[in-house]
Amino acid sequence: MVRRPLGNHHDGPDTLLVTSDTTQTEPVAAETEYDTRRLHELIERARFVLWDFDGPICRLFAGHSAERVAGDLADWLEGRGLHGLLTETERESLDPHIVLRAVDRRHPGSDLVAELEERLTKQEMLAAGSAMPTAYADPLIRTWSAVGARHSIATNNSPVVVRTYLTGRDLIGCFAPHVYGRTQDLQRLKPDPHCLNRALSALGAAPAAALMIGDAPSDLEAARLAGVPFLGYARNERKAKLLREAGAQDVVGSLEPLLSVLRG
Repeated sequence: MVRRPLGNHHDGPDTLLVTSDTTQTEPVAAETEYDTRRLHELIERARFVLWDFDGPICRLFAGHSAERVAGDLADWLEGRGLHGLLTETERESLDPHIVLRAVDRRHPGSDLVAELEERLTKQEMLAAGSAMPTAYADPLIRTWSAVGARHSIATNNSPVVVRTYLTGRDLIGCFAPHVYGRTQDLQRLKPDPHCLNRALSALGAAPAAALMIGDAPSDLEAARLAGVPFLGYARNERKAKLLREAGAQDVVGSLEPLLSVLRG
């Protein structure tokens, strides 16, 4: 196991379409742990790559705060006299997906949940316009595709939003039609492996021939349940610690080592 502190990076421009493929969106403080030989094996064995979206491919809420979105959803509920649907912990989580799932647990399949999910999708669509590409993600995806790997998105975000972002980056051809995101059945969000299993089935992929790249413990758990090898991506030390504590064996703080393996 080697520990690799990353070097200094520069912030990228704050527009979606003109940002360099390799611009780092923020300084990375994480010390990442991975075995170089194992990283080579993971990449060389992967014929199918399942990507989480918000994190490994971009920072969706870089210019449109996820915390503000979560607060807006909670305020919308409160304005309808539904303040009691959220616990204090859920209100303070500042995570829109936690707010959405909390309401769905109490009113599964209701019109209220459908409307809340629609509001979240609209906010994600707004965020896509100022999302910051993850450093090296674009050339990595294109290079991996060029050497024969097939790609899919497996995310808790709206698939419409994902397609909009990928189209704007001219990456949709590397994924289409394999974008699997949030559906009306919110109990199937990760860590449930539903979106991973949909991707594997559509691609005709054996789990062992795939690789999941994600930045959250829920991605790791979904990969475990689907039987798919996992590689963690952590843009800061907090993310890296959460992944390591969840049991991730391989965590990188930059996608550049993956690109180097493919180009090498």
